[in-house]
Amino acid sequence: MTAEVVDQRYHLPYAWLPGGVARDVTLSVRAGRWVRVVSDDPGDGAEQLPGLGLPGLANAHSHAFHRALRGRTHVGGTFWTWRQAMYDISARLDPDSYLALARAAYAEMALAGITTVAEFHYVHHQPCGAPYADPNVMGHALAQAACDAGIRLTLLDTCYLTGGLSQSGELPLAPEQRRFADADADAWAVRVAGLADAPGLRIGVAAHSVRAVPPSALRRVVEVAAGRPLHVHVSEQPAENAACQAVHGCSPVQLLAEHAVLAPMTSLVHATHLSDSDVSTIAASGSRVCLCPTTERDLADGIGPAARLAAAGVPLSLGTDQHAVVDVFEEMRAVEMHERVRTLQRGVFEPAALLAAATDHAGLGWPDAGRLEVGARADLVTVRTDTVRTAGAAPAQVLSAATAADVDSVLVAGEPVVRAGRHRMGDVAAMLVAAIGALC
Repeated sequence: MTAEVVDQRYHLPYAWLPGGVARDVTLSVRAGRWVRVVSDDPGDGAEQLPGLGLPGLANAHSHAFHRALRGRTHVGGTFWTWRQAMYDISARLDPDSYLALARAAYAEMALAGITTVAEFHYVHHQPCGAPYADPNVMGHALAQAACDAGIRLTLLDTCYLTGGLSQSGELPLAPEQRRFADADADAWAVRVAGLADAPGLRIGVAAHSVRAVPPSALRRVVEVAAGRPLHVHVSEQPAENAACQAVHGCSPVQLLAEHAVLAPMTSLVHATHLSDSDVSTIAASGSRVCLCPTTERDLADGIGPAARLAAAGVPLSLGTDQHAVVDVFEEMRAVEMHERVRTLQRGVFEPAALLAAATDHAGLGWPDAGRLEVGARADLVTVRTDTVRTAGAAPAQVLSAATAADVDSVLVAGEPVVRAGRHRMGDVAAMLVAAIGALC
């Protein structure tokens, strides 16, 4: 006799459905998906959750090991001094310490309402550059970390071949970059072929940047990426644009376009310094742009052209990148506030547009996530409306008041990961202290 399948039901005072904020919403889960979403419903017999329900948030750009830099790199210096500190931390990682740090970083993301993360992964080999016995052991550590933390992972295995690009040409790898690099694009492709999708895991690829991947290798990256998410750092700083122009006679965006990198499954990360022609090229290709406002601000890289991109029809996503903060609410607000500073106008981005960027899973390879609707993956984030930050806020404007600290509950594919602000693994702060303390 077959056991009857019983749907798990949740009721919220408010929830952000595809049509906007609705009152008294009941959601039913079966086999990890929403099977019923009803508003103006008393929710009799359903589990009561507080506040405003949102779709699961997507962190479209992460370097998990950068979490060890928080509070250690923000006073003075330049991008280049920050980069040296990053290299110093990366040199101390091994598979066990990487697992511990990533597990704690991903658990912090879950507490912040992030249900899917795209990890831009380039710490592949031993510090000397020699492969581990398992050449993908560091990637496997990240996959295990996400599974333990209860969030979905898009592992973007990154092609990294050269040490940089100056106005006189490509630079050789520095000693501290050797563990990031494969021998050539074919060797990278062979290693990536050893990775496979699994429940809760998508394998994507990345080209680190036009600084680290020569044009001759970009076509190979595109071949490997076929049908998968493809991400690349683009125009993060004016110096990158100037070097690309001097060596290749075009902007980074134009170079990527010439080598067929731009496509609907491609996400350009940062894209801070774009010409109008660059914006038009990106829009015509169907590519996405991932903005990381707190990182771009922290590193003094500049304010990205979010409004120009949106006006051209370019889909936007958001990432926490170096994790100076892990707070997608802050990233959403920063997009709008940066435009207010630039234009002296308010309301450049409506809350619904910011939420769309914060829940954009398509560029991460999960197009059926990020919506509270029947058939979508049953990811849910509840935000309290009675904290010292959110008290008195209209439900449709909670995004303007809330922080990650106001997240109460998180479901991923219907499974509770965070309850009453506590992660299922326990004390995430203690995990972070232990993992970072072992490295610093």
